[in-house]
Amino acid sequence: MTTAPQLTRDPHGRLRLTTADGSTHEGVVPVRAFPIAAPTEGIALMGEDGHELAWIDRLGDLPEATRHLVEQELASREFVPKIRRLRHVSTFALPSTWDVETDRGEARFVLKSEEDIRRLGPATLLIGDSHGVQYLIRDLAGLDKTSRRLLDRFM
Repeated sequence: MTTAPQLTRDPHGRLRLTTADGSTHEGVVPVRAFPIAAPTEGIALMGEDGHELAWIDRLGDLPEATRHLVEQELASREFVPKIRRLRHVSTFALPSTWDVETDRGEARFVLKSEEDIRRLGPATLLIGDSHGVQYLIRDLAGLDKTSRRLLDRFM
């Protein structure tokens, strides 16, 4: 952060920011600048009016208690399950029902078209299901052989 703000929770569980000049802001919301490409870098602390109050260059640079508050708040607002394994694909024609194992448990979703699989980098994919939920594969090489073989049929 560029200044030395302090984050706490108010009695209602919302984030409260006290800046270096002593100003207090209630209902602060952290927002990632690059949620997929650089999730631990570039986080804005936004006020209720939508204006940026403070900037965090890197989460790892924050004191542990402050980092924990920011991470908790981000986790409660973001839902992007990370696919760990593809268990089953109903058909290689589209639409196709996928059974996957994620960091949030098992899931089943329908892939409508190949365009719903977006490459975000050499090893990162974002897969959108028929309901608009986005699933992330951060490291293609980290998937097991069966998962990679199934995924290759759609790419």
